[in-house]
Amino acid sequence: MLSIPSSEKQLSNYTFIDLFAGIGGFHYALESFGATCVFASEIDKKAAHTYATNHAITPAGDITKIAASDIPQHDILCGGFPCQAFSVAGKQKGFEDTRGTLFFDIARIVDFHRPKVLLLENVKNFVRHNEGKTLQTVLKTLENLGYKIHYQILNTSNFGLPQNRERVYIVGFDQKQVSNPTFSFPTISVPSSLQDLLEKAPKEAKIIERSDVFYHKNYEQKKDDTGKIIPPNRPIQLGKVNKGGQGERIYHPAGHAITLSAYGGGVGSKTGIYKVNGILRKLSPRECARVQGFPESFILPEHKTEAYKQFGNSVSINTLQYIIKEIINTIEKNE
Repeated sequence: MLSIPSSEKQLSNYTFIDLFAGIGGFHYALESFGATCVFASEIDKKAAHTYATNHAITPAGDITKIAASDIPQHDILCGGFPCQAFSVAGKQKGFEDTRGTLFFDIARIVDFHRPKVLLLENVKNFVRHNEGKTLQTVLKTLENLGYKIHYQILNTSNFGLPQNRERVYIVGFDQKQVSNPTFSFPTISVPSSLQDLLEKAPKEAKIIERSDVFYHKNYEQKKDDTGKIIPPNRPIQLGKVNKGGQGERIYHPAGHAITLSAYGGGVGSKTGIYKVNGILRKLSPRECARVQGFPESFILPEHKTEAYKQFGNSVSINTLQYIIKEIINTIEKNE
């Protein structure tokens, strides 16, 4: 997680709600700029427990059962809403098109509370879901509610976290509160390397001992004119085990981690396999926390399997922080 100077707490007078909150990636990102969380919702009880342990807020449960009037007024609505199939898409009937989906609950809360800013996240494939009609339904719904909407696919790899993780981010401004919302997503490339975040002797990282290991390439680290190593800012595959399917590929720690996943099979499931000091192993839960931008003070779930699931479902905090900086720039221009 980025270290935000106290002088940059531009959102100290802002409140936010954290929907589909998971373990609090959005919470950390917005809180780092001084914003205050006034409500959170998470249906997964184990994730909600992790959230409560780390943020001193117990998330409400199923958002579909919570009336908008029972949610406190807020300036920012954020959430990584699940991607569900939309039964009626592209009919341009406002948020009626989204009934039966969890996005409908975002729409009804937005309609009731009129937050100044929306910050949403979803998987990359959400852009192409149902030939793009699902995304267009979401955008049209929010535009009909009076919001200027921007969206873009960003990769965590570019924002100082060594993980290849592409996600679509949606930012919206209420045009009655932000009259001229000129907004641009961040375009930077901050180098990082997985080996800089690895634990020295992690007890929770599964060691892979197989007889069917195959290496198909070596990797030589590139250096600049001063001899400093240049991180490649991408995963570097060295080989494979078995047939090299998902969870069966071996990577070099000088590069980036593959996308953390809540599910998936293979001997390196959820984290991938990395050759570290000659040993093949998975990432530990603490290392997963680091590549998602969570601080060292973050209290991990008690069970390793649950930790992998929760970090695989989480958002990358650093990426959000760079987006929030641009949101702040837009707000300040309009003030």
